[in-house]
Parts: sequence; structure tokens; C-alpha cells
Amino acid sequence: MKKEETHISSYTSHAIVLIVLLFLTAISVLVTGWHFGPFSVAVALIIASIKVRTVITHFMHMKFESLFMKLMVTGVFVLFALVIIITFIDYYLR
Repeated sequence: MKKEETHISSYTSHAIVLIVLLFLTAISVLVTGWHFGPFSVAVALIIASIKVRTVITHFMHMKFESLFMKLMVTGVFVLFALVIIITFIDYYLR
């Protein structure tokens, strides 16, 4: 069995993540004023996925996990993306 390590994040890294998340939130608020037509939802989902990746990487300590765990989490998000894409295709073809 592998020895468990403790991962303590510094205040600086938390501050950087806070600034990044606030910046991405400001971008998503600004984007709502622009009209991208049918791509509005796609732009919002891209910004949200960047925010999700930031939270998972830093607050859920995924950057310290094994490759298997990273692949499993990535697989879940790929499956989620496929469901969203299939939903948009179904909506478009109706």
C-alpha cells in the first residue's frame, strides 16, 4: 500500500485561484452582454469548464492524485461532454 502524503496549500496559491476564478466570473458576466447567436451557450460552457477544472485541480487536490484517478475524472467529463453534444444535436435536428 502506498504511503499517504499530506498536501498543504499555501495562502498564495489560494489567492491566485481566487483571482483567476473572479476573473473568469467577470468574463462570463461580460459575455452575457455580447450576442454570439447560437454559440452563446457554447461560450458559457467553455468558461464554466475552465472554472470547474481550476476548482478540481486546486481545491480537490487532483494535481496530487495518481494517473488512474486523473483518467477516471477526465472520463467522467468526456462522457458529460458527449451527453451535452448529443443533446444539442437532438435539439438542432428537431
